Amino acid sequence: MQLTTVRTFLAVCRLGSLSSAAAELGYTQSAVSRQVAALEQYVGVPLLERRSRGVVPTAAGDAFRHHARAIAAEADRAVRAARDARTTTAPIALGATPSAAAGVVPSALRTVRDEHPAVRWTLVTGLTRELTEAVAAGTLDVAVVTDAPPGLPDDDRVERNPLGTDAMCVIVPEQHPARAARGPLSLADFADATWVEDNEGSEILLRTAAARAGFDPRIDVTAADLTGKAAMVAAGHAVALVPGLLGRALRRDVVAVAIEDAPTRGVYAVTPRGPAPAGTLVRAMIDALRIAVSDADPMVGKAAG
Repeated sequence: MQLTTVRTFLAVCRLGSLSSAAAELGYTQSAVSRQVAALEQYVGVPLLERRSRGVVPTAAGDAFRHHARAIAAEADRAVRAARDARTTTAPIALGATPSAAAGVVPSALRTVRDEHPAVRWTLVTGLTRELTEAVAAGTLDVAVVTDAPPGLPDDDRVERNPLGTDAMCVIVPEQHPARAARGPLSLADFADATWVEDNEGSEILLRTAAARAGFDPRIDVTAADLTGKAAMVAAGHAVALVPGLLGRALRRDVVAVAIEDAPTRGVYAVTPRGPAPAGTLVRAMIDALRIAVSDADPMVGKAAG
């Protein structure tokens, strides 16, 4: 039993005419008649009843038609599945530090997906060292990292693509007096504040910048990550030094304050050294990330959001 014969039978039943089915399918009427006859011979019973105004299914033909529809539909699904499998590629694995994942990756990813909507992406967050190791090991195709303390790992298995510079800022509670400042403040203006930190590298950056400003920061609150860090600030427990990359991803109840001679850190896209299967897409992502970093807006002096 041929699939084309099943489809011809279904067309005859739907149109009620051998000639109409022939015209729709691009066959001659005699070819349609031969296909129906061959199908009836294979099944062993008459499937169509010829009348003066066309043809109609017999009781056996009506029963057969029900299953024939399922056969044709399943064949169509099989073809679509095969074509989809041919065009589907493995997802591109993207890594990013928490600030980059929240601040610049979403807009960069939107840019790339507008040009390549069928490509799937996965995103994982981590610190620079572990992300670099994942790229070197081949589990990530590209990662957004920074040279904040303890700096970029020295690994000749990866390439570093500069994306820009990220200036740090201080976030304060929404009603903090610093919000009224008309211009950048000195970090020393926060010498008496309580600070919150979430990781060793960030603390080193704060202490180094504070030492240049002439004070030793009082870090009395710790948090597990940037989300907890911002939450402590919003609740009025502390102020915090955070990446400008966070931009509009800052929560609504904190305010970003610009700092004179703010500490900065370089932002990089780390990729495996040498050619990669997803090279074109990774390059498009790097270009989009470079634009997103340059456009990052820390919402200085405004409530975020």
